[in-house]
Order: sequence, then C-alpha cells, then structure tokens
Amino acid sequence: MAEYNVSKVIVESIYNAGVRVVFGIPGAKIDSIFDTLSDHPEIRLIVCRHEQNAAMMAAAHGRITGIPGVCIATSGPGASNLATGLVTANTEGDPVVALIGSVPRAMNTHRTHQSMKALDILGPASKAAISIDVEDQAAEVILSAFRQAATPPKGATVISLPQDVSKGNSKFAAFPPEAYPAPKFGIAAPSQSQKVLEMLQSAKMPVLFLGARSSSPIVVTAVRKLLSKFPLPTVETFQAAGAVSKDLVHLFYGRVGLFRNQAGDKILAKSDLILAVGYDPVEYDAFTWNPNGSKNIVHIDYQPSDYGVYYHPIAELLGSVAENLNFLTENMKSISDNINTDFLKSVSKEYYGWQSLPTTSRFDADHPVHPLTFITELQKRLSKDTTVCVDVGTVYIYMMRYFFAYEPRRLLCSDGQQTLGVGLPFAIAASLTQDPPCSAKVVSMSGDGGFMFSSNELVTAVQQKCNITHFIWNDSSYNMVEFQEEMKYGRSSGVKLGGIDFKMFAESFGARGYRVESAEGLREVMDEALGFEGVSLVDVRIDYSEAGKLAAAVNEEGWN
Repeated sequence: MAEYNVSKVIVESIYNAGVRVVFGIPGAKIDSIFDTLSDHPEIRLIVCRHEQNAAMMAAAHGRITGIPGVCIATSGPGASNLATGLVTANTEGDPVVALIGSVPRAMNTHRTHQSMKALDILGPASKAAISIDVEDQAAEVILSAFRQAATPPKGATVISLPQDVSKGNSKFAAFPPEAYPAPKFGIAAPSQSQKVLEMLQSAKMPVLFLGARSSSPIVVTAVRKLLSKFPLPTVETFQAAGAVSKDLVHLFYGRVGLFRNQAGDKILAKSDLILAVGYDPVEYDAFTWNPNGSKNIVHIDYQPSDYGVYYHPIAELLGSVAENLNFLTENMKSISDNINTDFLKSVSKEYYGWQSLPTTSRFDADHPVHPLTFITELQKRLSKDTTVCVDVGTVYIYMMRYFFAYEPRRLLCSDGQQTLGVGLPFAIAASLTQDPPCSAKVVSMSGDGGFMFSSNELVTAVQQKCNITHFIWNDSSYNMVEFQEEMKYGRSSGVKLGGIDFKMFAESFGARGYRVESAEGLREVMDEALGFEGVSLVDVRIDYSEAGKLAAAVNEEGWN
C-alpha cells in the first residue's frame, strides 16, 4: 500500500477544501507544514506579525468567501495567541480552521520547551478542538474540521499536530474536493411553514429583522426576492449590513445594536410580527429590543432559537434559511393593507434626518472632523462594491449606524465579541481574497486605540502589495469607553492615549502617510489617499464631542 507524508496530506487537504491563501507564523513544531506549503504552487502563504491577527485574517477570509479561512501557529504561546481571534470568529459565525503545532507525542507528558495543553485553552474558544495522534488520522481529522467549521452555525475548529506526526507517513491520502462542502439543509416542517404564512398575511405591522446569518449571498438573494414582491419594513443588525439593495432601500429603516435608541428600534417596537432571519442574540441582546418579552417572533434559522424570557418565538422555521424565505415568497398571497404607512413615513423621516444636520458638511479650519461629515464624504467616494472594514470603538457605532452598504459582506465589523484590532487584519484578508488579489481598493477604519492592537500588520499589507486605505479617527483616547464612563460616573478614567505620530509611523512601514488636522483639509486628503494605489494611512483628528448622544436614552412613549 502506498504511503503519504502527513504534512503533504494536510496541505493537499487544505487545497482540496478550496483554500488558496493561508495566514500564519512559523515555528519549530509546525515548520514541516510551512516547508510543504512552500512547494505548493496554488496556495499563497501570508506570514503575519502576530498569531491573533492571523486568526482574524482567516476569519475575514471565511466570512467573505464562505470557505473556512486557515491560520497556522506553532506550539506554546504561538497557539495560545490565537485564542482571541478564534473566539471572535466562533462567536460571530466565521468559518476558520486553525492548525497548531505541538511537542512530539513522547514528550507531551513532560515539562519541556513550549509544552502546553493548548486544546484545553482553545477548545472553549472553538466549535471543536482535536489532536492528530496517529498518522493515519490526518486526512479524516482535517476533513472533519473543515466540515464542522462550515456547517451552520459556522465557527472555528482547531487541529493540534504533534511534531513527530507531521513528519510521519499515512496510508491514506487527502479526500477529494467533493467531500468538503458542509451538508445541505432543506425546508422546514410544512405545519410550521403554513402557520407562519397565515400569521404573515394577517399581521398589521410585519417586520423583517435580519441578523448575521442572513448575510450570505444565497440568503441575501432570497431576502431581496421576498422584499421585491412584498414590501416589508426591514431592519438589519450590524453584521447583516448590505442585505438590502439600493433599489429596495425605501424599505430599510436602519441597523440596530448596542443602544435602543434608533429608528429601527421603533419599527421593532411597533411590530405585531417580527420575522427574525438568521438572528443571533450575541449581536443585539433580546432583552434590549424586546424588553417586555411580549413580541410575536418567527425564528428563521439553521438551528433552534435560544429560547428564553425575552426571545420565545411563536414559530420556528428551521433548515435552509434561503429555502424557507423562498417558500414564503412563493406561497404568500399578500400582506395587510392596513399597515400604518403614516408611522413608517415618520420613522423614515427621522432615520434620514441626520443627513440634513450641519455636522454632515462642516469644513472650517477651526474644528476637527465631525464623524457625520467624514461618513458623508466617504460615502460619496466609494462604490457599493467597495469593502469597508471597521474596527471596534466609537468609530464602529457611527459607521454601522450611518454608513450605507448595498451588498452583503462589504461592510465588516466585529459585533459579537467587539474585538479591538480587527479593522486592518480584516482589510488585508479582503484584499487578498479579491480576484485577482489586491486588485481593488479596500477601506479600513479604526480609532487610534484599536489601530495599535494590530498596527504591526501594516507592513504585512505593504509587503503583500495590498491596495488599502486605513483611516484612524484620532482623539488620543479610548473614546467608546470614555463616553460611557462619563455617562455612568460623571468622569472617565484609564482612557487617555496619544504620543504617536501616525504619519511617520506609516512611512516607516513603507506606506503612504497623511494627516488631517482640521475639517478644512478632509476632502483633499481623502481624495489623495483613496486615489493612491497601495497602502495608505490617514490620521484624522476627530470631533467626538457628540459621542454621548450615541447612547442617549430616548422617550419611548408611543413606541409600543
């Protein structure tokens, strides 16, 4: 019987799964994989500066392409450094396969160099974590990891590879490409589907509430088909951004998350039937938008609802989200003629009202840049196909509320874990997954605090010839923490930063650096930076004087 080198089996398995780019940092316990990758002509290896960033790049790759992203790290701290990136991916439904090295099997009970119970650390951060303990297991374990990562709810899987196993031989080759796709889901039980149809047709204010698992292209197609036939008021969570197309934007009432004070919250509060499509409570706690636990909810997802006091659906359509939406579209005769159109018009007017505020077009030399001015100008300069990656911080709240996205997975953020530092790694992955790689401009954004969590990858972007413009909203503090502390305690603590010349920082990494000191210079610098082909960094002095309004309580009289 033929024998196959384990490292070659693993690399061929990665290729057969459809992966063409992997992210990682080498080390002695995993170097056989790197050595094998160097001979593979069709897999691009991206050497990162920190394992956490490699995991976040893999997560963005998985989110954008639907194929699990792959990250590789060595044993010990190399493996443990993956934890934050993996738990972020797992929480937010991004398919990732992480491959970590470990000490030889004969040494795993000894105190030896870089020996660590890595799976005990990474297991809780992932869907599954397993070690390849026998050479003949390699093909099956890799296959299982990819299938688990890609099966809804998607997430991260971890494979530990002992150093001696990686250099051994297996009797079994990699499985063929057709083995890797996750199992398909079908339509829900007919009794449930019919029940939902009847409720929809009699509801006075049905609302489509789109969550993270409604952002895949196949589900988005079904959503748009439904809305084109039946004009349901629609609300998105942050990670569902882009599900509503530009020609259907008249049905869109904004995104919701974090604080219950948005136009979309009013729509949900007034609804007598909420179709929650691919909604995950981690995006926006149900007790926030359904504080009385009294809403009539239909749960449409791949998995049963997280049933509880504040989220207890009256019906659940389980299975293929797209097929179940298509069933409703094809079988529903009409929706109520008694929808309160005056209410919808008033909410729409409120939602779009910010566009006429003076702060959307303030360009004087005496003020830093207001967030709404920045968003307005950026929106003018980007096409609907431009990918925008937003880091966590006050910048993320503003962007996810006010920046329009008309295509799925073009406006990316970390919403479940709200992990600082995702902006630039997400952008690098987005650039590298283009066809051809790095062919179109990608925009990423962060606060000055969040940027420094992954700023070392700026040189990775330069060396990989990415075409990225990264904007830093700079107020020399952790502002998202600051304004909430001020609301609670009347003061802030532990939030002051500063001390970095970001323009010089960018140039030292080989990127083009820019600085916007006041609102007067915003448009010129924005044009130049976005027009630069390559990696550019723009340090924008931002005006966060109104950030507290993002969390301001509202008078909910008349909402319900």
